[in-house]
Amino acid sequence: MPLAYSVKNIPKQVFINNEYVDSKNSKKLSVYNPTDGSLISDDIPLAGEEDVDTAVAAAEKAFVTWRKISPTERRNIMLKFAELVEKHAEDIADLTRVSLGAPYKAFGAFEVGLCAETFRYNAGFIDKFGGESWPQDDGFLKIVRNEPLGVTAGIVPWNGPIGTVGLKAAPALATGNCFILKPSEKTPLSSLALGTLIKEAGFPPGVFQILSGDGTTGAIIASHMRIRKVSFTGSIPTGKKIQEMAAKSNLKRVTLELGGKSPAVVFDDANLDNAVTWCANAITANTGQVCFAASRVYVQEGIYDKFIEGYKKAMQAKKNEVGDPEKEGINIGPLVDEAQFKRVSGFIERGQQGQGKLLVGGQRIGDKGFYLEPTVFTDVDPNSEIHCQEIFGPVSVVRSFKTEEEIMRLANGTEFGLMAGVFTQDINKALRVASDFESGMVGINCVSLMFGTTPFGGSKQSGLGREAGIYALRAFTEPKTIMVNLTY
Repeated sequence: MPLAYSVKNIPKQVFINNEYVDSKNSKKLSVYNPTDGSLISDDIPLAGEEDVDTAVAAAEKAFVTWRKISPTERRNIMLKFAELVEKHAEDIADLTRVSLGAPYKAFGAFEVGLCAETFRYNAGFIDKFGGESWPQDDGFLKIVRNEPLGVTAGIVPWNGPIGTVGLKAAPALATGNCFILKPSEKTPLSSLALGTLIKEAGFPPGVFQILSGDGTTGAIIASHMRIRKVSFTGSIPTGKKIQEMAAKSNLKRVTLELGGKSPAVVFDDANLDNAVTWCANAITANTGQVCFAASRVYVQEGIYDKFIEGYKKAMQAKKNEVGDPEKEGINIGPLVDEAQFKRVSGFIERGQQGQGKLLVGGQRIGDKGFYLEPTVFTDVDPNSEIHCQEIFGPVSVVRSFKTEEEIMRLANGTEFGLMAGVFTQDINKALRVASDFESGMVGINCVSLMFGTTPFGGSKQSGLGREAGIYALRAFTEPKTIMVNLTY
């Protein structure tokens, strides 16, 4: 059975209670193709308050039975969904590519695979996510249960619209919650197309629903009095608003995966080729539109000149990989839209005005579409905006350093704390630096990567809570303590 929707048949309804229905809101979203700026559709539904209320009511009704469904049945439904996502991988990725611009082999296949594998991983945990019990020596047996929260929601970002569905929906559903998915207004198409797979997999009506919309829809979700949890991935300013609205409404639980300005620290004894390769790949994957991209590169003085030589060549070679995401051999597509293109271009222009020296790149590629050369600045002022702010494009800054103490101050001297990397062949130094990084994740001789089995998230203003692994299951459950009196 083919996917019901495709790039030639764009989904134009929201998915509520296992049916595609027209939004009650007359306002619409417009979606554009970043390869040439052309309009894909101007009638994508923008879910409003009535749509959210309807979806919540359906989820509340479904929760009564979904939380008590047998572990085997719930597992099989989730495994079936993963199988269907994988089966329709190219069609789903095409719906992302047409509005994100990400090539299938370089990004689309990975992202869809992440979604499917995350559903499988969490499905396997359904009958293994045990509680606790405590000794009854004092006359009371104490039992701790992990209980679902109820109606939950996920607001996913435009740069990973399908992979993040797995990170949020899978643990929510596995632990017995109902889940409402709100994709980004920039890349909503692939998420909207999942409705047919949700139904085919066997999810009961109301368990897994999809509402496309913009920030106003997200605000309704974050403020809703009957939604018990929201997981958000996006910018720090929006994340703060989500948390504020969650607190002011019903004090709903919040997971926030926010921005990053991740440092990669290269010591003199590092394997040069390995460090160059990881740093170049980390800032150009998905056109640099990755929260944990290694956008700050610090290189010890003894290896600095050789690193710069190799890094420059690698980034110049990356320019040859930029182009139309539909063409073979293309690994780097355009930036997502005109607004993002102007934002990143603005950083590059201002960066050349005394903030640092342009080593490579900095130019637009072609005269249509939102393509940029991979760009590197050296000798950057540590107080400049290109050093301190998240650019979210294929732009990195490089500085040299002398000592370990100096570089730890510089690496940690920011409000971001999502990812960090250290490159050295001294394991003692590697573990010492990894410990000293103020970061939720650290790579040793690698950077800018994640695994579905381990916690994903940041410290400081890079986020709150964790996704992936058992930590995601805990984030969608509430521990309940039951005390049994054995003395009467």
